[in-house]
Amino acid sequence: MGEGTKKEMDIYLKSTPTIDSDHDMIIQTARSLTGDCSSNEEKAVKLFYFVRDSIKYNIYMISVFIEDFKASRILDWGKGYCVQKAVLFAALGRAAGIPSRLAFAKIRNHKVPAHVFQMFKTNTFPRHGYNQFFLDGRWISAAATFDKILCKKNGLPVVEFDGRMDAILPEKDLKGEPYIEYVEKFPPRQDLPFDWIRERISKLVGTDKRPWFNKNQEKRINRDFK
Repeated sequence: MGEGTKKEMDIYLKSTPTIDSDHDMIIQTARSLTGDCSSNEEKAVKLFYFVRDSIKYNIYMISVFIEDFKASRILDWGKGYCVQKAVLFAALGRAAGIPSRLAFAKIRNHKVPAHVFQMFKTNTFPRHGYNQFFLDGRWISAAATFDKILCKKNGLPVVEFDGRMDAILPEKDLKGEPYIEYVEKFPPRQDLPFDWIRERISKLVGTDKRPWFNKNQEKRINRDFK
């Protein structure tokens, strides 16, 4: 199996409390998306575009409670921020029989929207989450983070994935100006390192942040994050 034996790969196929790849809704979704695929590469591509575009990126879904990172919950909500989308992507990958794991990086977004900067007071994010899939004997990275509609609305490049080459957030925008800077990459994880994530994001959003589902909750930014 290239970089890993079957036994070593097995941990990347197992369900966990957050990557609940054995949940009926996860299994059914993975099957409906990949049922006609003839290879794991083709499956990964189908899953990528589903997570990228059908699960809308929403920074306000960030949370410091572990239950809000459960893949089946993110699938039901139909939206999430990068780590939540990565957890769902990993769960769908495992349900489809593809060894899948989580990857994390500290990134700097040079095009961060003003309202997001107002919320966090920084354009550097310490726990960006994306995915790696074991395809054709090696680990391939894929960031299904920003959906196509969001990118088009903001004039930003859309990440495309072919199942063969890494597909991470781009270094330059459509004008060739700085966009995403990977400041530091961390070792990949078999499961969600929730305490590690909460320790950093709680410093940005507080110790009681739950997902915000509507515009009225999002308007709290001006009051809560001055």
